[in-house]
Amino acid sequence: MAWLKGSAPTPPNPTATGAAQTATNIGSAQANVALNNMNQITPYGSLTYAPDAGTFSFLDPTTGNNWYIPRWTATQTLSPTQQNIANLGEMSQTNLAGLAADQSGKLRNLLGSPMNTAGAPAASGTSLFRSFPYADLDYADVGSQQRSFGDAGAVTRDYGPADNFSADRQRVEQGMYQRMAPQLEADRLRMQAQLRDQGNLAGGEAYNVSQDQFNRQLTDARLGIMAQGGQEQKLLNDMAAQKAGFQNAAQKQAFDQAQGRATFANAAQQQDYTQAALRGQFRNAGLAQRLGQEQAATNAENTARQNWLTEQYAARNQPIQEISALMSGSQVQSPNFVNTNSGNVATTDIGGLTNARFSQDMANYQQSSQNFNQIMGGIFGAVSGLTASDKRIKDVGRKLGTVFAAGPDGEKMLPIHEYKYKADPTSTSHVGPMAQDVEKVDRGAVKTIGGTKFIDMTRMGSILRDKREARHG
Repeated sequence: MAWLKGSAPTPPNPTATGAAQTATNIGSAQANVALNNMNQITPYGSLTYAPDAGTFSFLDPTTGNNWYIPRWTATQTLSPTQQNIANLGEMSQTNLAGLAADQSGKLRNLLGSPMNTAGAPAASGTSLFRSFPYADLDYADVGSQQRSFGDAGAVTRDYGPADNFSADRQRVEQGMYQRMAPQLEADRLRMQAQLRDQGNLAGGEAYNVSQDQFNRQLTDARLGIMAQGGQEQKLLNDMAAQKAGFQNAAQKQAFDQAQGRATFANAAQQQDYTQAALRGQFRNAGLAQRLGQEQAATNAENTARQNWLTEQYAARNQPIQEISALMSGSQVQSPNFVNTNSGNVATTDIGGLTNARFSQDMANYQQSSQNFNQIMGGIFGAVSGLTASDKRIKDVGRKLGTVFAAGPDGEKMLPIHEYKYKADPTSTSHVGPMAQDVEKVDRGAVKTIGGTKFIDMTRMGSILRDKREARHG
């Protein structure tokens, strides 16, 4: 790291920078003109470039410089063969122009009177569409479609009583129970008498077995009565369901018949509609065919008239076209020059380079000033008086830079180092000069005590007070 001495860099002079940029631009422009003015030679001729004897004077209003810029001339030359054709063409054009002048006098009578179209065939068809009948845009109304039909009645959605014939079932079962009850009671009494006669008293095993069998028979009889009641209930329910089904079948049949009549009526209406549409289409097709025939005949008549007029115009224009052809003459084949490669010399941005260099110098100066101020702050931030700065008691690190110091023998460069004291257990880093280097600048600023060199910081301040500037080293 090195320190700079002196003030901030001087900004570039805009006038001088502009003059240098103008000179560079003019020089690049002249070089580009010389590069791109490429001579060309073809079988039909050549194209050459040469600078003029004179120059163009340009006065720079900013700097007052007068620039002299050369002019160039492009010369195109025909080959001998093409030049001979050009000469013959000029001679031919002179002769043809005289002939055309003689012929133009004859056009006075031709063009002096208007064109007579009295003998042209007459045009036709001007009233064709006004007298021709119009096409049919609609046809007879055949009536509206039938969108509804008679009511066939409501659909039967349930049948039978609300209890689903449960009361009838109970009546059947109750009647059967009443019919069988006397017989069952007589059978029970007869069984008990027979058991007593056989010596089987109530509570005995034989008595209990016989009683159990009788109870089972009684249960089977009851179950049979219940089954019979269920069959009666199902029979009544089936009869009601059949009756409801018959009613719904009759209702559906009536619905289908009404729907069939409506469908038949709509089919007949659709057939009438289709027939009316076909009649309208047939009539319009006949009208279109007839119109086409009439239009074809009209086009033929108009074409005959147009052909007659075209012939008359051709006869009137033919002399004029002949004169134009006589005046055209022979054509010279001009050289076809190719597009040559263009070479451009880039203009050097003098202004940009100058400003960039100034910006770099200013940045370096600002960084150097900042670093110098930080080191000086570290040096003068030390305690005043004598400071032990003998490099023999320090671990001297890298050199950070140099500063000017004013001693009895004049100005000298004083090195600044980074260092640590050998006896410092914390190894704290410091920045400053070595006593041996200060002694070379001013012996009075260094004192030796007990074999160790000390810097008198008060005397050191007077050495560096007016020299805190940087110098590139």
